[in-house]
Amino acid sequence: MTKRRFVLLDRDGTIIVERHYLSDPEQVELLPGVISGLNKLHRLGLGLLVVTNQSAVGRGLINQAKLDEIHARMNKLLNDEDVALDGIYICPHHPDMHCNCRKPKTGLPELAAKDFDFNLNESFVIGDKECDIELGHNIGAETILVRTGYGHKTAMNTNTKAGYVVNNLDEAAQLIAKLVVRENKIEVTGQ
Repeated sequence: MTKRRFVLLDRDGTIIVERHYLSDPEQVELLPGVISGLNKLHRLGLGLLVVTNQSAVGRGLINQAKLDEIHARMNKLLNDEDVALDGIYICPHHPDMHCNCRKPKTGLPELAAKDFDFNLNESFVIGDKECDIELGHNIGAETILVRTGYGHKTAMNTNTKAGYVVNNLDEAAQLIAKLVVRENKIEVTGQ
């Protein structure tokens, strides 16, 4: 039996509008293409996990309770459109802590792979920053840079080694659909 494949998604600038150190749940706003993209990925049978650095907690700008409220708001906006994430994995640490969970280090994906029993090297990583792409390379996953959030600037960096560059999450989902059908790794369910 083939293990379920997963998509590891960045949060800010990929799913929701980038707000420098987001601290107010009311400012959570889904980016264009997110609902259609996540629906496409779900119909492909892929698991959906958010992997996000949230150093605002470690910097003392927000507390864990406020971060939970932000994620509850994001999940509500998604659920209102019949989209559900399988999980959210957070690094709350300040970058100076040099923890193993801050992207591009692999602690969070390794934990997620253990929790959901999937192969990291069979997954996809979608994000708008270089650390997302590096994370994908570090776990052997396919990498997709979206031009939302900081993605436009990241895409202009000639050192960026993203496997693919697309405009938004919907285009990323269309690309993944083509890749998985070509690989014959999963069977498409629904339209």
